[in-house]
Amino acid sequence: MQQVAADSRSREAGGEELSLAERAYRAIRDRLVMLEIRPGAPINEEQLGQSLGVGRTPVREALKRLQYERLITTYPRRGTFATDVNITDLAHISEVRQELEPLAAAQAARRATATDRANLTALRRQLTSADARGRDAAALMHLDLQVHRAIYAATHNPYLEDTLVRHDNLATRIWCLFVDRLSDMAGHVEEHGPLIEAIVTGDSDKAARLARSHVEGFERAIRDAI
Repeated sequence: MQQVAADSRSREAGGEELSLAERAYRAIRDRLVMLEIRPGAPINEEQLGQSLGVGRTPVREALKRLQYERLITTYPRRGTFATDVNITDLAHISEVRQELEPLAAAQAARRATATDRANLTALRRQLTSADARGRDAAALMHLDLQVHRAIYAATHNPYLEDTLVRHDNLATRIWCLFVDRLSDMAGHVEEHGPLIEAIVTGDSDKAARLARSHVEGFERAIRDAI
């Protein structure tokens, strides 16, 4: 596993070097989201710190944020654990995303900077430069996360971005749980191509429509897989 401390060149979108706590947070978050840390598994601060190449303080700061984001939970006298993935949460998560994903896509189409558009265009090239259907599930899910996070960042609304990142993380955990049963995961990821195009060209109405359809399609696919 890549060590967090080893990447001293890690940068935020604005160009500032990420703190150890921020890098630890992102690394642990994505392990939880991708179910590399399995639901219900105990969280060991020392082991996490060693695997990431950081001390306990950055790990503890990261875990505080992750508990707020419902990715870990702490029980008195028992310890800290990765939260379970509960399919009954799908309806609640989808309810939020069906309202906010179209808003984010429309705002991204209106507000995206030249840098945002370049980032999104690069992601679209990743969708089309290699056959998505030939990629493994983990690679597809990482690409899906990258696209969603780039769209949220392009809204330039930190409150909307934070809310959607949290809910997309929770939705991705459900996706990972049922990945072996999904019939057309590559097709779901490829839907981002037209959405990115609408945002880059500034078509806010089309972007909102495609974003809503994407979220609705995700919920249907999961329910069909159950």
